[in-house]
Amino acid sequence: MESVAVSAAPDATLDPPLEQLRHLAGELRQLLPGVRGELTYHLLCHPPSPPDEAAVTVSREATTLTVAFSRLPLPSPQETQRFCEQVHAAIKAIIGVYYLFPKDQGITLRKLVRSATLDIVDDMAQLVEALYINPAQSSPENLISYNSVWDACQHVPQIPKDNKAAALSVLTKSVDLVKDAHEEMEQAVEECDPYCGLLNDIEEDSSDNHVDEDILGCPNNRDSYWSEEDQELIIPCLALARASKACLKKIRLSVAENGKKDQVAQLDDIVDISDEISPSVDDLALSIYPPVCPLTVRINSAKLASVLKKALEITKASHVTPQPEDSWIPLLINAVDHCMNRIKELTQNEVES
Repeated sequence: MESVAVSAAPDATLDPPLEQLRHLAGELRQLLPGVRGELTYHLLCHPPSPPDEAAVTVSREATTLTVAFSRLPLPSPQETQRFCEQVHAAIKAIIGVYYLFPKDQGITLRKLVRSATLDIVDDMAQLVEALYINPAQSSPENLISYNSVWDACQHVPQIPKDNKAAALSVLTKSVDLVKDAHEEMEQAVEECDPYCGLLNDIEEDSSDNHVDEDILGCPNNRDSYWSEEDQELIIPCLALARASKACLKKIRLSVAENGKKDQVAQLDDIVDISDEISPSVDDLALSIYPPVCPLTVRINSAKLASVLKKALEITKASHVTPQPEDSWIPLLINAVDHCMNRIKELTQNEVES
């Protein structure tokens, strides 16, 4: 009887509930670098659940944990241990789905699975942190964190089912990003008042009852407006951004119409180089804002032009271009070269000085 009484007694070695949550959050955080860095995964002892099923389990455990720690009394240490173990097991299962995802199905698709996995693990860690910081209450932080986990789990069934669909998804996102960057550049040019700096200087100097002769030719606040030379340089930069958008659209269309699901390596190559276009457009866009450094504009333009031409050449050599002599590829290459030549011409003095 004495032994029975001892086994039924509460485990005095268990940490308090909130301390267990703190430890759980730390353990989840420690899993993130492994997923990002492709470290060997030793947490599974059985085949993983299907992705959708694993995501449903995570969302269910998130709900259970949130409900348990959003009201009084808080769970006992024993109950908290069970909750933490279930959350940890659910997260291990969703990570296992990614680690055991076949690489031969395509790197692009696998990256989307990894991104979804990272979102779920990170959001669950944030939820656990929010619960031990704001226990026994339905705080906005707790609700936001819970919704983030739920949304991340809901995204899993929407992951493309093959590498072609994954490539189209990534290319579509790139098209949208470049389109936004190009529109922002155009809007900045349209809203630019070339006399804004001049008028501001005149107003300031007039208040002092004197007019400096430099006002008519050289406003003092050149860092806040475009000079005539800047505006001339921006024209081919805008054209290069427009060519970037056209390139991505044509590449995406070629993948959609001619891409084959079994040609995973070629699709991955197209996506990899196309992924470099949007950041390169962003760099160019940032460099055209005043104060403009022509040499920086030239360098960023050259980088973008190089990426575009490489993307077009890789697309041309792949199965998505059944007729390599198709006129749209050389036409776009010529457009990129034309823009780059004009930018070089307008910045040549900077190079020689």
